[in-house]
Amino acid sequence: MTDVRIGVDVGGTFTDVALHVDGSLTTAKVPTTEADQSVGVLDGIRKACGRAGIEPAGIDSFVHATTVSVNALLERAGARTALVTTAGFRDVLEIARQDRPALYDLDAEKPAPLVPRRRRFAVDERATVDGVERPVDPEEVRAIAAEIEAVDAESVAVCFLHAYAHPENERRAASVLREELDVPVSASHEVLPEFREYERTATTAADAYLAPAVEGYLGRLTERAREVDVPEPLVMQANGGVATADAVRERAVATALSGPAAGVVGAAATAGEGEGEGEAAADAVSFDMGGTSTDVSLVRDGAAERTTDVEIGAVPIRTPTVDVATVGAGGGSIAWTDAGGALRVGPESAGADPGPACYGRGGERPTVTDADVVLGYVGPETALGGELRIDPAAARAALERLAEEAGLDGAAEAARGAFRVANATMTRAIRSVTVERGRDPREFDLVAFGGAGPMHAAALAARLDIERVIVPAPAGVLSAYGLLAADETHDALRTVGTTLAEADPEAVESVYDDLAETALADATEPDAARVELAADCRYEGQSFELTVPVDGFDPEAVARRFRARHERAYGYALDAPVEVVTLRATATIDRAAPEIRREGAGDARRGEREARFPGAGAVETAMYDGAALAPGTSVAGPAVVERAESTTVVPPDWGASVRRDGALVLDRERDGTDAADGGGPR
Repeated sequence: MTDVRIGVDVGGTFTDVALHVDGSLTTAKVPTTEADQSVGVLDGIRKACGRAGIEPAGIDSFVHATTVSVNALLERAGARTALVTTAGFRDVLEIARQDRPALYDLDAEKPAPLVPRRRRFAVDERATVDGVERPVDPEEVRAIAAEIEAVDAESVAVCFLHAYAHPENERRAASVLREELDVPVSASHEVLPEFREYERTATTAADAYLAPAVEGYLGRLTERAREVDVPEPLVMQANGGVATADAVRERAVATALSGPAAGVVGAAATAGEGEGEGEAAADAVSFDMGGTSTDVSLVRDGAAERTTDVEIGAVPIRTPTVDVATVGAGGGSIAWTDAGGALRVGPESAGADPGPACYGRGGERPTVTDADVVLGYVGPETALGGELRIDPAAARAALERLAEEAGLDGAAEAARGAFRVANATMTRAIRSVTVERGRDPREFDLVAFGGAGPMHAAALAARLDIERVIVPAPAGVLSAYGLLAADETHDALRTVGTTLAEADPEAVESVYDDLAETALADATEPDAARVELAADCRYEGQSFELTVPVDGFDPEAVARRFRARHERAYGYALDAPVEVVTLRATATIDRAAPEIRREGAGDARRGEREARFPGAGAVETAMYDGAALAPGTSVAGPAVVERAESTTVVPPDWGASVRRDGALVLDRERDGTDAADGGGPR
């Protein structure tokens, strides 16, 4: 029986498509349509289906990752949101936390909250951790609803004090608001039933802020898909799992970082493909360099690491999220000189239109991609995305102008500088998820993907002393491939706040039963789901928690696991009371990653061209057609391997081999190479 699955990931520059038909993978890239991403999504589906020789109506499963949420947060382009909260807590969003990102900056300005004060309303109600002390008055809420209507709010967030423990008042107020107003209403006990008032309020406000945009976008996408008989999409969540469009509509904030999460899932799925062929790469650094930014994350024991503490556009989001660090350095990042004449790269990007100068679409400012062209990594015969031809003269002219501004000796030196500065920024991002967390990057492989990632991967690995780089076969569209490999996942949580010594195992198990029921409620096939339990724990008096797995609630076993986890994370453990703060349940329906069959045929070598490498200068470099490389083939550096959506650079001191799934595995040859050069060409 034919199995046809398609994954579509929307990026800042390109929309990537991976279409899997019985072991054969067809990929495509189209420009992202910023005004309405759904237009580009359908363009990509049609393009991939045309290449595969099938009709869109033949697709069995459609999985999608979108940047609608993250863009709305970063650009402050969400809905006009109102906040209804407990009297006395109207300014929680503005007070925030005592910590400051720039402690000694006298000119630092706090970002404005998502909800301005004129749209924040207080209700005379009160609950404590012990129960409701003052019930909410429905008539007061109706009066507030009229005020909300008067300020023309497009959505409402409701967050009452201690509603995570006793949601009765908040539930009643939300019900009244939903009756009185024709706008989405987000209630904190539904979005984030967890303590910490600021984070809960901020996350609930973010959910309300995003709800109309997500609802509108999914509505348009579903309608366009229906017109060509494509199934309604499953949507990637920030936690690395997919959910139905209806489930996502109920919790819009869960789609923040949707695209980066898909890339990490793809990296995890392909990092372990070496099993049975030698060493397995279960631990890896995921390195996704796209057109606008670079995302890095860790894969441990074959699974993406997750966190519950992220910040997007100065807004804390306390939902389960794949742990991703992002920097503004990508292929389209613009190289420029600051007031002191120093060379800088990013965070401003040339985007898809006009794009880098080498695209020939009128762009004149130099980018990292233009630097790659001048260095010889991307040639005039290269067709980006399989179609877009390169204009080397335009790239060189842009770098010449940069050289004049920076006082450098010509386009080649400017290109080398831009390459090195971009690499330094990306190296810092990798260090932030490894060295700064007590992990040795030398113990990880580097899984490189994105349109530009494989070009820079070996240079970054040399800087970090990483021995091996894995470039998956669909590297240019790995986030789209990751969508096909992602499990269906649903999370539920609740704060309980008790010491393990005082915890009642039966009461805790009862909470877990409720959480499991909640997590399974949105599952497409509840009977096929497995439920995993966990607990956020901390030493008594600490202000942060660590999550440990729970297999039947045994306080002593949970304490042992927490102390072991604490020692791994911080280097020590204490003989002190342990608190269990929040209980978690995750329902997962496994979806097998699609197998990729790669055969390769014909003469893969395309000739040679001059390219520049660290320690070697300008050398003649072999060019290869990646699609024609058969599994088991070895390539000696210096070499450039070109595929439709990505280009891999193999420096002189590296070699590469082709894995059975078509992935390139780059291994570093120890021959006295100076890794301290900084990873930049000479």
